[in-house]
Amino acid sequence: MILHLHLVRHGRTYFNRYNRLQGWSNSPLTDSGIADARKAADKLKNVRLAAAYCSDTTRAEQTARMILQANTVAGTVSDVIENKAFREQFYGYFEAMDMNLAWYAAGAPHGAPTYAQIVEKYGAAATKDFLKEADPFHDAESNDEYWTRIASGYALIARDAKNGTDFFPPLHDGDDVLQISHGNTLLGLVRRFAPAGSGLDLTHRPANGSVTTFDFDTEADFDHCLRLVSYNK
Repeated sequence: MILHLHLVRHGRTYFNRYNRLQGWSNSPLTDSGIADARKAADKLKNVRLAAAYCSDTTRAEQTARMILQANTVAGTVSDVIENKAFREQFYGYFEAMDMNLAWYAAGAPHGAPTYAQIVEKYGAAATKDFLKEADPFHDAESNDEYWTRIASGYALIARDAKNGTDFFPPLHDGDDVLQISHGNTLLGLVRRFAPAGSGLDLTHRPANGSVTTFDFDTEADFDHCLRLVSYNK
């Protein structure tokens, strides 16, 4: 079964405004963040959303509900399934810290004092592993821990698509599904699944309220289940 998966980055929050790492910590939407969610809702208002998912964070849940409430297409679901599998990367000790300070702590011991330099010199996986290494409690997610959790979220969608839930019946090939996602997670998914030579600018996270669309093969293993259709629209 192929589902059209519309991933929306939640609206702008106060932590976004203050340039702070915002993984599992919570921060409400700003006024501009509410406007971001409304823009996303307008983009998807004519799409029949057969299912909807988000992380169990206020910013994701609020964005999801605004999108669903603005959609008047017959058959669109009225509620969203919240699950921690869809959370942003967990930054551990560095949660809510100024981004520049956190990435300096992670990368400076390796000669790469910024996020961009870590990626350029060691690859995206190292941003997670270096942060876990720098965390005095080692609570931050490693690259393997992070992707195992993210993969479990897509396994959940696949099971729900086959069996149905209390919110919606079993899905059909070609159905559209909403997922509220997060900046670094969206960037990671696109880096992982975009075709080689796509020419996309992946030096910055996608915009708050933007829509990124994947075709999701519910029967494929995680490494081959997503095909990028459009990014940061």
